[in-house]
Amino acid sequence: MEKNTKAQRSTFTVLFYLNTSKRRKDGTCPIVGRITVDANSVQFSTKIDLSSSDWDAKKGRAKKERKELMEINRKLDRLEKQVKAHYSRIVETEGYVTAERVKNALNGIGEKASNLLQLFQEHNAEYEKCVGVNCVYDSYYCYLLTFKHLSNFIRMKYNSEDVPLVSLTHKFINDFDFYLRVDKRMQASTVLGHMISLKKIVTRAINQGTLRRNPFMNYVAEQLLKKYRYLTEEEFQKLLTTPIATKRYYRIRDWFVFSSFTGLSYADMCALSVDNLIMEQDGSTWIKIPRQKTGTVCNIKLLSIPLMIIEKYKDERKTDKVFNMISLSNICINLKEIAQLCGIERNLTYHAARHNTWATTAYYCEIHPGVISEAMGHSSITVTETYLKPFHSKKIDDANRRIIDFVERSVGKAVA
Repeated sequence: MEKNTKAQRSTFTVLFYLNTSKRRKDGTCPIVGRITVDANSVQFSTKIDLSSSDWDAKKGRAKKERKELMEINRKLDRLEKQVKAHYSRIVETEGYVTAERVKNALNGIGEKASNLLQLFQEHNAEYEKCVGVNCVYDSYYCYLLTFKHLSNFIRMKYNSEDVPLVSLTHKFINDFDFYLRVDKRMQASTVLGHMISLKKIVTRAINQGTLRRNPFMNYVAEQLLKKYRYLTEEEFQKLLTTPIATKRYYRIRDWFVFSSFTGLSYADMCALSVDNLIMEQDGSTWIKIPRQKTGTVCNIKLLSIPLMIIEKYKDERKTDKVFNMISLSNICINLKEIAQLCGIERNLTYHAARHNTWATTAYYCEIHPGVISEAMGHSSITVTETYLKPFHSKKIDDANRRIIDFVERSVGKAVA
């Protein structure tokens, strides 16, 4: 018997008995648990059956005569421990407890997650169902990675499989940040991504009333100034005019050029199908496709060069997709080799095509940032302005505005 010495005094007991009134066909009877709080009792199933001859009614356990009976006792011990843990938690957090509430907590009915990883798992299970509906798998995978690192951190730091939500403090947040940054040697941007995922779980705990104080209060993640690199006119000229004999290289270069004109990311290039190519009444062709990342619809008018690239690879299609894209990792490897061939001394990535070449070319031609933002599928014009920021101090003169003419002539030769 355990007594609660908090606001109200309660008596609490948990015991097991053999229900001989419900004998099975094989002669066994179910073992039933009984929870009593202040003289009010409820029963719960242990999902264990046992014969009367193997049960010790005085001890409320199976007789320790065989190995399988000892295993049954261990299961009953674990159940009793769980019941007592639920009772203590409800008393601690809410101050009022009944036998029915303890039983519901044991069965997982109507109870809120009380531990961090437990709540994280609950979130991930819900998020997985949203993949393909209003979120993408990559976002779900990021939560899985954060959960994995958080599990390893808790196991290493606290020698435990989980921690109570009520125990989360500012120190816990800083310690996890330190673990990711120092022990795991992660970059500042990667650490920030994991901390954002954790903060969402903490906010969920606050919203459900399990956590009353925000441990992220006054936490400031270390961030490095992100540099958005772009291809200069000279570098773009090298990329377009350098002779490339390898078929694999010039195909990837054509994809890069296509993204430079359309602003499509790698994921959007993979999703681009012939159904996304819309012919308007004036004879112009447009790409109308929802961005994989934000779901925002892109409306992009195709100039002559991207149209030429589409036509060039038309006969190679294996499905309704416009291009037979390969993996992003392979593309990045090949872009490094292409950069070396072209004498471009920088880490050339596919990301540069979308955000830096196309967007800045459009800016040089005095296209309003709002139009660029809509075409690129950004959820906010603020995001677009971030990429255009390096160019606000440049004077847009006739030479800058002629960049489109240069690009069209150069790419025309490259894809011929």
